[in-house]
Amino acid sequence: MIYLKLFLTFFEIGLFTFGGGYAMLPLIQSEVLKNGWLTNTEIMNFVAVSESTPGPFAINMATFIGTEKGGVFGAFCATLGVVLPSFIIILLVAVFYEKFKKNKVVKGCMTGLRPAAIGLIASAALSLAITAFFEDGFSLSVFNSVEFYISAAVCVIMTVLALKKVHPIKIITASAAVGIIFGYALKLPL
Repeated sequence: MIYLKLFLTFFEIGLFTFGGGYAMLPLIQSEVLKNGWLTNTEIMNFVAVSESTPGPFAINMATFIGTEKGGVFGAFCATLGVVLPSFIIILLVAVFYEKFKKNKVVKGCMTGLRPAAIGLIASAALSLAITAFFEDGFSLSVFNSVEFYISAAVCVIMTVLALKKVHPIKIITASAAVGIIFGYALKLPL
């Protein structure tokens, strides 16, 4: 039963989410929490790990949760579920795109999906920030923690580097180096 549940849950996530992995995060978070497969903290930790490992975020997340809940076959079912809708949609688009690419309805649909994807990504970022800093509820004491200011500084610096079109690999490497240096220097819990 768990295999079918994993497949159907991740099939739904793959089918109803546009805009990539981070746009999927709110739906993944909702479904995973609803099923009791992970906690908010575990989701946040896995987002960090997923970004450090090769492969798309949603596939990494589906594979991880599938493995945790159903072993290797669970990983296969969850991963197939999240990938299959995109595969089917891309096949259909490839077949019909030339015929409909100038259609006003198709153009309007694509135009409408862009802001929705941006909103979903912003929602995911806000959800992760709340989990990271306000897991026990909002408290001004978070502004007394070194971790908060380090996170804010890294976020600002990395945003500036991204806007200056610094290569993403350099930004990721710099983020990891800063995290390691501050983690060891300040003996932060990892």
